[in-house]
Amino acid sequence: MGSQGMLARRALLTNTPVMVQIQELIRGVKDCISLAQGVVYWQPPKQALEKVQQLVWDPSVSRYGADEGLPELREALTRKIREENKLYKSSVMVTAGANQAFVNVVLALCDAGDSVIMFAPYYFNAYMSFQMTGVTDILVGPGDPKTLHPDADWLEKTLQETKPPPKLVTIVNPGNPSGTYIPESLLKRISDICKNAGCWLVMDNTYEYFMYDGLKHVCLEDNHIINIFSFSKAYGMMGWRVGYIAYPSEVKGLSEQLLKIQDNIPICASIISQRLALFSLEVGPEWVTDQVKDLVKNRGIVLEALTPLGEDAVRGGEGAIYLWAKLPDKHSDDFEVVRWLARRHGIVVIPGCSSGCEGYLRISYGGLREEDCRVASARLRKGLEELVKDGMVQ
Repeated sequence: MGSQGMLARRALLTNTPVMVQIQELIRGVKDCISLAQGVVYWQPPKQALEKVQQLVWDPSVSRYGADEGLPELREALTRKIREENKLYKSSVMVTAGANQAFVNVVLALCDAGDSVIMFAPYYFNAYMSFQMTGVTDILVGPGDPKTLHPDADWLEKTLQETKPPPKLVTIVNPGNPSGTYIPESLLKRISDICKNAGCWLVMDNTYEYFMYDGLKHVCLEDNHIINIFSFSKAYGMMGWRVGYIAYPSEVKGLSEQLLKIQDNIPICASIISQRLALFSLEVGPEWVTDQVKDLVKNRGIVLEALTPLGEDAVRGGEGAIYLWAKLPDKHSDDFEVVRWLARRHGIVVIPGCSSGCEGYLRISYGGLREEDCRVASARLRKGLEELVKDGMVQ
């Protein structure tokens, strides 16, 4: 009893979370600065936090709430997705973060043994969600070498030739880990391909407000599309854990299945967290976009730090809070480079192998204020200069 042989294969075969490995690495290095985890440096709106403070003694925040979310929050979210996202035929379920929303969706749509499609570089937690639910036939499609856009031709061919066809296709827009923005025309083509094949399309819109250079985020709506959203990054609510699913109201039985799963995992998202989400929504999206504007400086600072890798080494960055950088060919073991950068230069980033692409790095520039970002970027540049010139000097 208690041996490895008694543990579930689906858990044993699930990848180790890269952030757990990174956190262990940080704990072992003195004075380390992180450009690793996907976080923002700001807290929720001050006026929203002040309202929440007054609710601590309210008995309702210590009780269970409706599985699908507080009615007033769902009402506000329904208005939001109609006005901002142009989703007019979607219902809303509030979850304990976007990651839990994704697991809910996978459990509702996929059976163990089904095949699904992602595109490299993919979001590592989504990949793990498939693994731990028994969806082990994960087909990873290529991205365009220059833009990292999903290869729609490959998708169409794969859905036509794979029997039975994959159950689900998932994308993040703008992307994690790359910050790549998928334009509306390509999104519509991907949607049409999925619809024609009888395949679900799950779109993660966590970074909907994180758009730069005049680009505009777009959602799509149809009976084969499920949209996922998050409060974590936009409103600085990482630790409060609130996300939500916008799913097609007309699909018979979908709501009931999502409710089964919700009731059996969190029952409901934290009540006080949902209240904070509601108060933050009342402050409005302009508050978020004001915070995001300042990240353009961070992006530029980190881009400068990556110049030792050479021209055309950096991709993405049109949205979200990430840049995607290729290491020199002789340093394809990206996790070893990450460990070396941490131990020798006191800077931590994410290895690309966690997203299906060895020899790359994900750099997150959202978690530090400008002055701290400059310190971190100076360390990163120094480390990359040494890596390119002399290798991993010990």
